[in-house]
Amino acid sequence: MNRVIAQWRKEVSQFTRDRLALALALILPVIQLLMMGQSLSFIVHDMPLVVQDLDGSPASRELIDGFRGSLTFRIVEWPTDRRPEDALTANKARGVLIIPEHFSQDLSRGRNADLQLIVDGSDGNTAGLLSGHAGGIAGAFNAKHAAGRSGGQVAAAVRYWYNPGRVSRKFYGPGIFVMGLSMFPPLLASLAMAREAERKTILQVYVSNISAWEFLAGKILAFMTVALAEAAVLFTVLKFVYGLGFVGDPTPFLVSTVLYVFCVAAFGTMIGASAPNQVTAMQGVMMGGFLFTFLLSGLLFPLSNVPGSLRWLSYLVWARYYIEIVRDALLQGGGWPAVWWKVLAIAVIGSVFFLMAWRKMRPMRLEA
Repeated sequence: MNRVIAQWRKEVSQFTRDRLALALALILPVIQLLMMGQSLSFIVHDMPLVVQDLDGSPASRELIDGFRGSLTFRIVEWPTDRRPEDALTANKARGVLIIPEHFSQDLSRGRNADLQLIVDGSDGNTAGLLSGHAGGIAGAFNAKHAAGRSGGQVAAAVRYWYNPGRVSRKFYGPGIFVMGLSMFPPLLASLAMAREAERKTILQVYVSNISAWEFLAGKILAFMTVALAEAAVLFTVLKFVYGLGFVGDPTPFLVSTVLYVFCVAAFGTMIGASAPNQVTAMQGVMMGGFLFTFLLSGLLFPLSNVPGSLRWLSYLVWARYYIEIVRDALLQGGGWPAVWWKVLAIAVIGSVFFLMAWRKMRPMRLEA
C-alpha cells in the first residue's frame, strides 16, 4: 500500500506542476458546461413566420394574433405580390401560414376551415417543433370558437413534473456535467501513460520493485483525485448558475461519482497502456469519452430514437448509467430503488477497464 501511495503522490505532484494540465482539468470543463448549457435548447423561440391572409376577416386576424402572441413565432413582413414560399428560399422565414378564402364563412357554417402551414424541413427537429406549436395555437383557437356550440368539450390540463418551466439547461446541465468528467480525466490519464512509454521513462518502473497493479492503482488514484476536484467545481456551477441541487437522497450520487471517476480514470489508463504514442491515446479517449458519450448516452435525445442496430451499444457506454443517476439526483429524486443497478453497472465496467490495463502491464514484472 505504501508503494501505491508513493505512486499517487508522484503523479499528483507532476500534475500540479503542469499549468496546461490544470487548465484542461478544471477550467475547460467549466467553460464547456457554461457554453453548451446556455446554447443548447429544446424550446424554439422567435422563429420567423410569413402569413398570407386570403380571407381578411376578423376571425382570420384573430388567428394571426394568436401566432403573433406566441413566443415561438415572430410574424415577418412579406410583399403581397410575391409568393410566400419564396420567403423560405430567401431564408427570410422558417414557415409560411396560408389562410384560405372563405375561412370565416366556413367557420360560421360549422364546416372545417383548413389552414396550410409550409415549414422548412431542412432541420427536421425544428420543423416538428414548429408544426406542433402551430397545431397547439390552432387547437386553442378552435376550442375558443367551439365553446358556444352544443356538445361537451374535453380539455387536457397538462402539468410538467421535475422541470415545470421546461428550462433547457436543467435537462442539458447534468448531461454536460457527465460529459466533462467523461472527456478530460481519462484524456489526462491516457496521455500520462502514453508519455511514459513514448519517452521510455516506463523503463524505470520496469526495473523497480513496484508491481503492475500497484503502479496502475497509484496512477488511477491520482487521476481519480483530479476527477473528483473537477466534479466538485462543475457541481458548484450546476448549483449556483443552473439552480440545480439534490432533490432526494444524495448518497447514490456520491457513491456513483466515486465509482465513475474510477471508471473513467481506469479507461484512460487502459487506453494509455495500449497506445504506442500520445496521438493514438488521444484518439482512443475521444472516441470513447466524447463520441460515445455524446451520441449513445441519452445526453441530447432519448435512446429510443437511436436505431435498434446501434442501440445495444449504449449498454456498454458507462456514461449512459451515470447521466441517469445524476438526473435522478438533481431532478427526480428516485434514490437507490431507482438507480442501484446503474451504480453496479458503473462499478463492473470500471473493474473491466482496470483488469484490461493490468493484463497489458502485467509483463513488466518477471514474476508476473
